[in-house]
Parts: sequence; structure tokens; C-alpha cells
Amino acid sequence: MIEDQSRHWTPEDIPWDQFDPTKVDPEMLLIVKAAAMVEYNGNTYADYLCNVFNDDPDFQDAARRWSLEEVQHGEVLSRWAQMADPEFDFKTRFADFSERIQLPVAAEESVRGTRCGELVARCMVEVGTSSYYTALREATDEPVMREICRRIALDEIRHYKLFYTHMERYRTIERLGKIKRLMVGIGRIGESEDDELAYAYYAANNSGEPYHRKRCIRAYMSCAYGYYKTRHVERAITLMFKAIGFVPHGRLTNVMARLACWFLNIRIGRDTSIDQDRAATA
Repeated sequence: MIEDQSRHWTPEDIPWDQFDPTKVDPEMLLIVKAAAMVEYNGNTYADYLCNVFNDDPDFQDAARRWSLEEVQHGEVLSRWAQMADPEFDFKTRFADFSERIQLPVAAEESVRGTRCGELVARCMVEVGTSSYYTALREATDEPVMREICRRIALDEIRHYKLFYTHMERYRTIERLGKIKRLMVGIGRIGESEDDELAYAYYAANNSGEPYHRKRCIRAYMSCAYGYYKTRHVERAITLMFKAIGFVPHGRLTNVMARLACWFLNIRIGRDTSIDQDRAATA
């Protein structure tokens, strides 16, 4: 298929008629439902960013365009999830999610302390999601999900570049050093275990049982991290280092990637070592 590079793709570009229910991974379906919740909430994130960058119309315009694409990600993911599970009521479950997860949209200053820090955090998120959807695409045999993940992963890496460009501008203005950017990055990674992902997983998949954050984040991580391979982590670490200001390729990158893989293995209870994982996926 030859794609028109002058426009962004739409849900109509997805080959929905190729959907194969026999190739749906039940565990992947659980985290796709959760991802649809977070992605569809993009307009709320844009409201927050536009308030933080209230005197920067160029960035505000970029943030609004970014949010439209994020919402579209949620739309196609939820549509696929409803094809895989016709009983999945996305609208009702998203209403529950959006009522519970309240972002500081009225904030006039970044919760990261600086605008540069805010953009570093956004870079971290986009890197993580691009790696995530790449891992899902490589793990599934369902053709529609493969195409959705391919398109979203490309969008997310483009979003990384967008936020990185604005981050470089604010780095010059605010003179935020590497150590402070590193601390922002570590803090943002730590937020992967906060209520947003845990409750997204719960809202998307619960059967009426009470919400238990630790149990839900453990269930989410067990599903999601299980699809990662060493190459996905290495790519993410490389781009994270670039946003922080460290040399993106080198010994430190390799060490950090190995540590990250070790951490993921511990979190999901994998028996496979990093070296075995590398050999199996080389």
C-alpha cells in the first residue's frame, strides 16, 4: 500500500475487514482495552499543556494537534477491542476512568517544576509508548492489531521528536542541566506505577470487584512487560538518554538497558535472563 504522506492517517485507513478473531491474544486484549482509555484522554492532557504553556501559541498549536492524534489512537484501539469482545462497553468504562483520574488541567505551572522538565517528561512518555506498541505489533499475529500498532508506534516516535524539538528550545531558555533532566526522567518513569495505568486496567476489565491499585498495576505489568524484548528496551533507553542530554549510544546505554531488562524481568517474574532474551530475538 502506498500511503499519502501529506496527511495523517484516519481510522478508515485501517484494514478492518482483515480482522481475525482466532488470532486475538486474550492477555493482549486486556492491556489494549486499558491503552484505549489512556490514549482517548488526550484532550485532557492538551488542556493541561496549553495552560502550562499559556504564552506559547506555537507549542499550544502543536499540543492540540498531538492530542487529536492521541484521541484517534484511543478510537481505533477501542474499536478493535469491541470487535474482539463485543460486550466491551468502551463509553461506559471510559466515563468511569475519566471521572476517577483527574489531571491538574488548571495548573499554570508544570508539575515538573519547569517547562523544559515538562517536555522531558513528555519525551519519556512518547518513547515508552512507541516501544510498547512496537513490542505488541511484533508479538501479535492478528493482522488488524499489527497494522494499528505499526501506525501508532510511528506516531509516537514522531511525537517524541516534536516534544524534543520544543524541549531543546526551553532547555536554552531555562538552562535546565542534565542532572535535573535526569531526575525528571526518573520521576516520570516511576509514575508508571501510579493510579492512571492501574485504574485504566481496572476500568477496562473489572467485573464489579473493588479497585485495588497494587493488584491492578501488578496485573497490568505482568501482561504488558511480558511482550518486551531486549531490543525494545535498548531503543527506548537510547532515546531517553538523548532527551536527558547524555550520549545516546555507548557503554552506559548498554548498562542501563541491561538493568532495565533485569528490572522488567523481576517485575513480571520472568525466568529468562537478559542474555537468553537477546539471543532468542537476535
